Amino acid sequence: MKHSKGNIHNIETFGTFDGPGIRYVLFLQGCPFKCGFCHNRDSWSTKTNSLMSVDDVMQDYANYEAFYKKGGITVSGGEPLMQASFVYDLFKTAKNKHIHTTLDTSAACYNPKNNAIIKDVLSQTDLVLLDIKHIDKQAHQTLTGSSNHHVLAFLDLLEALNIKTIIRHVLIPTINDDEQSILSLQNHLKHYHTIEKVEVLPYHTNGKHKWTDLGLDYPLEGIPPMEKSVAMAVEKRLNQNLPLHQTLSSVQKDYA
Repeated sequence: MKHSKGNIHNIETFGTFDGPGIRYVLFLQGCPFKCGFCHNRDSWSTKTNSLMSVDDVMQDYANYEAFYKKGGITVSGGEPLMQASFVYDLFKTAKNKHIHTTLDTSAACYNPKNNAIIKDVLSQTDLVLLDIKHIDKQAHQTLTGSSNHHVLAFLDLLEALNIKTIIRHVLIPTINDDEQSILSLQNHLKHYHTIEKVEVLPYHTNGKHKWTDLGLDYPLEGIPPMEKSVAMAVEKRLNQNLPLHQTLSSVQKDYA
């Protein structure tokens, strides 16, 4: 069977951040979001960077497979759902080989009209890492150049399909660290039973040099990195209100 080819931005062969265990992380080229804090600014363009077939990827994966006993393959971006057919082909091949699959997405291009291919991808996905930039619609528009309507609609789809999900949220000083933003996000997420946990990531400026290399001004110039302790406190707060956390707490009390 002939598979599609993926436009690849970069490959990380020893990933420990994007899913469980040690992982082969494939970053795809192209993203419709224009996040002011993006640390992969050079991944936005949809111009061809490096084309790889599913066989190419699997052969490269095999070179490091000994390290991935408790890991697997993660597809990130850019925005991987812009190349949904390729992701489906890759994940289906991986699942046939009993390889754990993780989709790292911000749902930047999700459209219910394309549910057929998206559901195909999710049918081969063990875990989704969903990045929610901002819970407020207008603030999300300002931060990314796009509404968050389709992001939250994608979360609804994950809930409907009972797909194991981890929410990721970059906490940025003066942008989304105010009480109202945190409370609104907390109130929105507490209804989703498919969310296993929320990971709050402290904002950093490590990717600023990529903007400079491209001759671009960094949009969040002057905003300092977020203190890790603050991010951890917000993470704890958001997780305490998840249905799964509350269920586990109830079980623990019953057996106490």
